[in-house]
Amino acid sequence: MTTDPLTPAARALCDAMSAGFPRPGAGAAALRAAARAHLAEIPPGATDTYAKDVPVRVYEGEAGPVVVFAHGGGWVLCDLDTHDRLCRALAARTGATVVSVDYRRAPEHRFPAAEDDVYTALEWAAARHPGHPLVLAGDSSGGNLAAACALRARDHGGPALAGQLLIYPVLDHRLAGESADTYAEGFFHTTAHMRWYWQQYLAPDTDPVAASPGLVDDVSGLPPTLIVLADCDPLRDEGLAYARRLSTSGVPAHVQLHTGVFHGFLGGLGLLPEADGALHAASAWLASLARNAPRRLPSRPGRGQWGKRRAQFRTSLYGTDEG
Repeated sequence: MTTDPLTPAARALCDAMSAGFPRPGAGAAALRAAARAHLAEIPPGATDTYAKDVPVRVYEGEAGPVVVFAHGGGWVLCDLDTHDRLCRALAARTGATVVSVDYRRAPEHRFPAAEDDVYTALEWAAARHPGHPLVLAGDSSGGNLAAACALRARDHGGPALAGQLLIYPVLDHRLAGESADTYAEGFFHTTAHMRWYWQQYLAPDTDPVAASPGLVDDVSGLPPTLIVLADCDPLRDEGLAYARRLSTSGVPAHVQLHTGVFHGFLGGLGLLPEADGALHAASAWLASLARNAPRRLPSRPGRGQWGKRRAQFRTSLYGTDEG
């Protein structure tokens, strides 16, 4: 590239974040420490509790939907504290109740442990807030978990969903899009890191398609979806591909593609105009969902290859096909 596609402010932030972030070979402990470096003190105003046996942090809102949020970090890094600011801002701007999920992380707990935890929190939130619009949300690998749980709810007659908010989500293990090559290096989140995260998340004998919502054979019947993307992101193209598939299947799908920024740019709230603009637009979209009563999505006994693959995998682990 002869011209930097990042804005000057985004480039400065990207380089600062990259300078203190280890390569994948450094291992999970080093990467986790880097993700938590320079965290500010967590302010009061949220409640740490349990959704059954899953730790969650609840930001109570006065109105609006209930948002079950899964944090990013390649299923390996990050936690409630690293995403506290984003969840707090989301709750404040929408009036929504945000339930942030502290799911089990890889490689200590591999697929589908994280997804199971997010789904447990979803069921808990639905029971705790009956009648409220229910939304699944997440960023990066958390977007993967949100998308996967939306599919599970559809296929197993789970809680009715008013929408799903997917922020630069991980959707396809193949990393085959042009953006995975164009932005492989130099834009904070690298393609090498993403491949390493997939290796940590999946057991050696796991079919990676089972953990790739972007490869599901049928995306019809999913709730309205907003996908927030960064233009300079290895994952950009898989997000665009998923949005196209949703739209052609009759699912209301909207894309916010933010130019001049990189994967993780919402971490720059207060520093990047694009981050503030993205949060404002996503908050407006969430608020609009509260004006539409959710409908219960029916169970889908003919789940196709996606449902069959996941049912077979869960049966091999637990001896049951119950979600």
